Amino acid sequence: MLRTQESEAPMFTLPLGDDARLGPLEPWQAPEFLAHIDRARASVDPWIPWASLSTDLESATATLRRYADRQAQDGGRIYGIWREGTLVGGVMFTRFDSPAGVSEIGCWTERAGEGRGLVTRACRVLIDWAFRERGMSRVEWWVAAGNTRSIAVARRLGMSRDGVLRRNFAYRGERQDSEVWSILADEWPADAEAAARSGVVAELDRLMGTFVGAFTNTGGHRPDLDVIRDLFIPEGRIIANLGGDPVVHDLDAFIEPRRRMLTDGTLTEFSEWEVSERTEVFGSIAHRFSEYRKSGFLRGEWFEGSGHKTTQFLRTPAGWRMASLAWDDAPAVP
Repeated sequence: MLRTQESEAPMFTLPLGDDARLGPLEPWQAPEFLAHIDRARASVDPWIPWASLSTDLESATATLRRYADRQAQDGGRIYGIWREGTLVGGVMFTRFDSPAGVSEIGCWTERAGEGRGLVTRACRVLIDWAFRERGMSRVEWWVAAGNTRSIAVARRLGMSRDGVLRRNFAYRGERQDSEVWSILADEWPADAEAAARSGVVAELDRLMGTFVGAFTNTGGHRPDLDVIRDLFIPEGRIIANLGGDPVVHDLDAFIEPRRRMLTDGTLTEFSEWEVSERTEVFGSIAHRFSEYRKSGFLRGEWFEGSGHKTTQFLRTPAGWRMASLAWDDAPAVP
């Protein structure tokens, strides 16, 4: 599928947009892989047990060698996602059974790779190759039942949930449920119109991911609210409908008070993520209905929250942009 040369960057890589590219991960890249896993460990380890097996250079090399061996046997593959030259995540075929026509795909990312739709776009590359080039019949997605971000990616890929395997595996002394999602070859976009729509949805995924990621200040990460101006048309509006009269903000009125909260200690270790979405595209306009969750410390008190967003998009000469976004929060849980 993709090959590398022994240099600082893989050759024959595929662009993912947003200054990102997809390329193979091989054992000689173990130092870079280990540095990345160390950055990602806090968010990855609860969901991907093999991350806990890559704790030093020897074990990180062994992880990549296992996938190199699987690829040599046509039984698995692993690829990295680089953004601005830094490894920030990856995707892999954890199982690739060509005779049976069934493969399993997985993903991971560190904070710097979140919120841009990179994982979704990379997974689409692998799934498309599995169906079109290798004639696979089914691609599966196995995920711990509590891993809402991974489940959201499965939804964006058009997968269906086949079921739940209760207490399917043990992790750190507790039995965990596994959800099994899948997509079939005849469900994957085959014509140009469907493929084009898939590309539009991927771009809308990126816009929404960048929007929710702009507020993140976990682990010393600095929020980047200025990026919101790049996501919206200049006349864009953001509306809070939390009971009583709606509060309608222009971009500056929305950004500035939230910038203060996220930088003056009022709101710390905050992150927000999309749990599920339904996106409809009509030519040069689109609509997305989203469920989201969020968590953090508000004035020193931990909270978790959820709610819904409705977002309208326009295709402009500069590309797709948000036109308006309205949200309604569910009551916070202390």
